[in-house]
Amino acid sequence: MAATVVRYLRSVGSPTSALGQRAAESVDALPRPDLRAVGDDERAPVSPAEFRAVLGNFASGVTVVTAPPGADEDGPAGFACQSFASLSLDPPLVTFMVARTSTTWPRIARAGVFCVNILGAEQGELCRSFAVSGADKFAGVAHRPAPVTGSPQLDAVPAWIDCRIHAVHTGGDHLIVVGRVLAMGAAGEGDPLLFHKGRFGRLAG
Repeated sequence: MAATVVRYLRSVGSPTSALGQRAAESVDALPRPDLRAVGDDERAPVSPAEFRAVLGNFASGVTVVTAPPGADEDGPAGFACQSFASLSLDPPLVTFMVARTSTTWPRIARAGVFCVNILGAEQGELCRSFAVSGADKFAGVAHRPAPVTGSPQLDAVPAWIDCRIHAVHTGGDHLIVVGRVLAMGAAGEGDPLLFHKGRFGRLAG
């Protein structure tokens, strides 16, 4: 297996340790108001079922977003995330979307940092374990601290991206989280895990 290549993308004032000013870096998790995007007297242009069916035609990669535990928490936080994308090269920014009703998001917001673990083709079960609410998602999952933020970097993932929360925007019933990239690495081999029409898949050819 190729050695992991690590590129540090540090900006002036970035934290330099796993404990790097975590309290100062924390962000407001935002309140959870009424999540309706239309008024009571308005009809939504499409039904949720139609929306899911049509958007399911867009294949995406799959990630697990993790964060270190807070002072009063027993363990780290993490959830399976399909809605992840690169955003900017200069400065290096990535983004992911999370439901406002997520119980994991407030823990990530309090940490102020996160690590995106990009899953490989054989890691469907790992994804499922992080998609379950209320369970001990890290039970039996090998991981190590990411080099800058200390967020869990899962073993055997094809790539990982260590980030500080840069901004949070509202987007209907979801939040749009923007992360400033502090460090990243890739194994340089293996196919990605894909998600399409509610099922996992892999590249063919």
